[in-house]
Amino acid sequence: MRVRKVVVLALSLSLAFTLSACGAGRNAQTGKITQVTDGVDGTINTSGSYIKVRSFLLVAQPDGSAVVVGSMFNELTGPEDLLAISVGDKIATLSKTTYPLTANQPLHFSGDSANAKAVILGLNAASGTRVQVKIFFSHAGEMDLNAIVRDRSGIYSGVTA
Repeated sequence: MRVRKVVVLALSLSLAFTLSACGAGRNAQTGKITQVTDGVDGTINTSGSYIKVRSFLLVAQPDGSAVVVGSMFNELTGPEDLLAISVGDKIATLSKTTYPLTANQPLHFSGDSANAKAVILGLNAASGTRVQVKIFFSHAGEMDLNAIVRDRSGIYSGVTA
């Protein structure tokens, strides 16, 4: 009787780990999920301080342009400026010449709390594709992102050039 209980317990534990993937180790697929939004994230580490880009994506417009959506944060100890954003050979038109990135004052591109605007004219990228984006900062250097292009519908229906 005791052997039977041990066998049932061992089998139950084995099935629990197998079915829940708890026994899959450090390379379990469920442990590799990191992107929880459409947009991509990026970070530049400069001596333990950071420039962070969060939820970055492009929204395709009917005229072939694309509008930047996302946020940028300065966690560096010194001043920083956003100088430019490019996709391939297309440079985004910023609504200001440069955008200062001040600590605790993020830049928000599009949306209700938007305080910045960037439009890539003539991009002609199809919705659902990914494009290589470069973001240039005054001191931190450049950041490379592989951003998705979304269509102007759903939560992005109000995003216009």
